[in-house]
Amino acid sequence: MSNRRRKYEIAPKKVRNAFVLGTSAVILLTVGLAIAAETSLVQNQILKPQDETTNTIFVAIMIGLASALVGSFLFRFAFRLWLEPVNHVLEGMSLLAEGKYDTRISINSRWGMSQMQDGFNRLAGELQNVEILRSDFINNFSHEFKTPLVSIRGLAGLMKSKELPREKQITYLDIIEEEAKRLSFMTTNVLQISKLENQTILTDRVRYNLSEQLRRCLLLLEKQWSQKDLSLMVEFDEFYVVANEDMMSHVWVNLLDNAIKFADNGGSVLIDITQNGSWLTVKVGNTGPAIPPEEMTKIFTKFYQVDQSHAKSGNGIGLSIAKYVIELHKGTISVSRDEEQEMTVFSVEIPCAM
Repeated sequence: MSNRRRKYEIAPKKVRNAFVLGTSAVILLTVGLAIAAETSLVQNQILKPQDETTNTIFVAIMIGLASALVGSFLFRFAFRLWLEPVNHVLEGMSLLAEGKYDTRISINSRWGMSQMQDGFNRLAGELQNVEILRSDFINNFSHEFKTPLVSIRGLAGLMKSKELPREKQITYLDIIEEEAKRLSFMTTNVLQISKLENQTILTDRVRYNLSEQLRRCLLLLEKQWSQKDLSLMVEFDEFYVVANEDMMSHVWVNLLDNAIKFADNGGSVLIDITQNGSWLTVKVGNTGPAIPPEEMTKIFTKFYQVDQSHAKSGNGIGLSIAKYVIELHKGTISVSRDEEQEMTVFSVEIPCAM
């Protein structure tokens, strides 16, 4: 299919109809004008009926002049109707290329041009959101990365003192170790999400006990939930899946860590597994403040953080990684609010092992 033919078919239907009608009108109008003019001149004896050569030349000249006039009018009309909106889009694209992501265009909605306007404005809005997230990530990640570095530097300086008691040294070394682990965790997350974004094939799948994996992940976080005196609602049967065990472990640790982190002191954490046909639904929930409804649609976006005050540690990557992993396993992940139990609940659906 030629480019010209493709462009014609892409044009809105109303524009294509107008083009066909306009072309037909030009042909009929010019022929009609030429015949009328010739008839009038013959009747007034300016042209002789038997002079066929002269008449033919005259008709050709009249058709040419009429075509030029009508064509000029239609060209101007088509330019305003079709090319002027394209001009608006091109100008808008130039502004977007300069980084002005708040650019929006307004095009006359007649003739189907509103589709072009809506498409451009939607694209500009998405670019603006990505830019905001990128800026937020730089600010958030810089803050999260800088804090442990400052602690390590300060404690290392204190340890240079020869009079520092051994007990203090041990305490400072423990803090340095924890902060180093925190830095390592953040770096690993960034590298992992970069890898997952480019991964389309799931490897290293094995059949294993999902229930046992969840219990192990919960034990890894025993220190955190013990410190907050949380009640654990953990009662489920044994279920098996065929999946990448390491990847899925990262998902459960992340969800459980978030549940513990945002639960109120003395609150509850829920872990539940149910089966529906060939699918398993794993729910991880916690009592505590609700996530605002407008935030629920953004919570799985890379680098997005609900807590903008940094009162809770995190860098907005964990849930994005969880979403990538679950989607690689052909599953889904969502978040909702259970008002009856006053819990925020994350639900993961994945295929079970048959």
